[in-house]
Amino acid sequence: MSSRPEVEAPEPMTERLTRRGLRLAQFTVAYNVVEGAVAITAGILAGLVSVIGFGIDSGIESIAAVLVGLRLAARLRHGAADERKERITLRLVAVTFFLLAGYVTVEGIRSLVVGETPESSPLAIGLLVASLVVMPLLAAAKRRVGLALADPLILADAAETRICVLLSVSTLAGLVIFALTGAAWVDPVAGFVIAAFAVHEGREAWEGELEHDHGHDHDHDHDHERATTDG
Repeated sequence: MSSRPEVEAPEPMTERLTRRGLRLAQFTVAYNVVEGAVAITAGILAGLVSVIGFGIDSGIESIAAVLVGLRLAARLRHGAADERKERITLRLVAVTFFLLAGYVTVEGIRSLVVGETPESSPLAIGLLVASLVVMPLLAAAKRRVGLALADPLILADAAETRICVLLSVSTLAGLVIFALTGAAWVDPVAGFVIAAFAVHEGREAWEGELEHDHGHDHDHDHDHERATTDG
């Protein structure tokens, strides 16, 4: 309570960037809701475990974007966000990652044991190609805003969007190989790749390490400096 008067109104540039970050978060939620619904529908119709997992991951991406959007909206209103509630919510996100990994792993093993033969899905392939076009652009836009604001949560959201790109690549590769060769085991294996990504991201979310933009040392320095000044 006593720290509230110390919070100054956002400067024009900061406010503009914050609003841009909020718009990107809102777009992420809208896009991923549609993407997830289409992916899960296509995956169920064709019996493609990896595509269903990809759709569930889109839901997780939406949750992360909602978190970012709530924080940015709160900052625009008050200049601060409830860090304790944010940490709790990040742990809930981590749990959803673990649930995703468990689901895809169990379904993949069942598919291999039963010997199910999935159908090819042009709809799923088209969706994944669209994701490969949209998601890198969205991740880059988020990263620019995150760096300009030195905001670790936006940088984490950008990193999570890049993970979606990797998931798109692995899932699409599995579908294309299946379409060309008819190898039914490729889809469950692609699902296992998604599970590995999910476990990795879930661990980082649980431990609070999603704030670090891995693979970019100068970004990490920005994050570390921000964390130090925030105390």
